Amino acid sequence: MRAASSLDYQVNRFGFWSVIVALLTTVITLFFPLDIPDGFSAEHADRIVWLNENRGVFIFAWVNQIFAMFSLSAVLACSAWSARNKPLLAILALFFVAMSTMAFIIPKFIAVWTIPMLADTVSAGAGSTEMADSLLLLLNVSVPFSLYTSFDYLGFWLYSVFALLAAVPLYGETRSAKVAAVMLGLFGVVYQILLIALLLGALAPVEIEGYFMGVAMLLLLYMIPMAFVFKNSTSS
Repeated sequence: MRAASSLDYQVNRFGFWSVIVALLTTVITLFFPLDIPDGFSAEHADRIVWLNENRGVFIFAWVNQIFAMFSLSAVLACSAWSARNKPLLAILALFFVAMSTMAFIIPKFIAVWTIPMLADTVSAGAGSTEMADSLLLLLNVSVPFSLYTSFDYLGFWLYSVFALLAAVPLYGETRSAKVAAVMLGLFGVVYQILLIALLLGALAPVEIEGYFMGVAMLLLLYMIPMAFVFKNSTSS
């Protein structure tokens, strides 16, 4: 009993501090660009110049994204622990968090490791310039139908499946638990609706980022009451 109580305390404490880190890294994101301004319509040559001129800022911005993603995934994983009153749903939800983390880390590591080197190779005119140039087009971080962004949207879709699984078990007696569950469920439902609209051709490519990233902001609204849920659990 004491060991279970200790584990519960540690999980909730970890969840609380993960919320703090996730919110902090989100604020940092506002000050460091993830791509050239107006990245969707920017010329490929201009992007290469921008990447070389802002190499350090670009890498830092995406390293910050890695921390933001890991901390958000940790919040969701700890939320699955809070939803253990329905153990099967909690286990399935945790599985989808793990899958989403894998989907997210691939493009973000590519942004830190591969993209700066590709841009440098193209500018230097080395022997592998043609291959590097082709890969940069495939790994465009702003075009919603590039290979790069496909992994990101896959990660958010897996988050939305987690949300559908965990929202009901998370709906607890406290007001913070109720608000957190509603925000999480709303994210899961709206994301699926947007995905159906996209597959039916109702969204233009230029609109995809605005709609889907706008819905993802619901996760921020979810984390704030969830911080109180974690805090109250550690206090009790």
